[in-house]
Amino acid sequence: MRRAWRSRKALKGVTQWILDWGLPMAAGVVVLSIYAARAESPSAVYRVFALLDPPPDRPLLWVASVLGWLLVPAIIGGFAGHVIAERISRVKSISSDALFRQRKMSQRLRPPGLIDDLKSYFPGTYAREDFIDAWVRVAHRNDWARAQDHWEVFVRDTMSTQQYAHLDRNECLRQAQYSGRIALLFTARLAGTCIVCERRR
Repeated sequence: MRRAWRSRKALKGVTQWILDWGLPMAAGVVVLSIYAARAESPSAVYRVFALLDPPPDRPLLWVASVLGWLLVPAIIGGFAGHVIAERISRVKSISSDALFRQRKMSQRLRPPGLIDDLKSYFPGTYAREDFIDAWVRVAHRNDWARAQDHWEVFVRDTMSTQQYAHLDRNECLRQAQYSGRIALLFTARLAGTCIVCERRR
């Protein structure tokens, strides 16, 4: 579950926002609507939330009215503004990785993979076993749990950087892990340290 949550950083900005903020806000509105519907009918709650009717003298319906007044225009306007701005910026800023490519619908709908479980690297290729030796044994003193946690954190934050913003969700994860293995192997072999450990001190 933790790897799946951290792997969401391979998604585009709007999709990430929906997972990070949209779903919790929607859940809050649903819970509020359920409690408010116990005092009034569901249709009355909807009409108050959609600002079709003024709220009656009930606290929950006033809260629903304020949320509808704040959230609905902000979310719709922000979402539309983001999509329009994104389309305008892409007119002349196509990533070199996206040149001449055609994304199929299956690629658009397929969720990103998970950040690799380091235990799956052993046994494996020489490069992966060498990375495990440096990252787990040297940098984390054979603490597999901490090594896995810091590996996920590094890949998650790497996928959030600007250079990966235009990549496909699966390509983003693949390249972030590839570059992560190179960078982390270098620091582990050269200095015997973990970048995440150093930053968190």
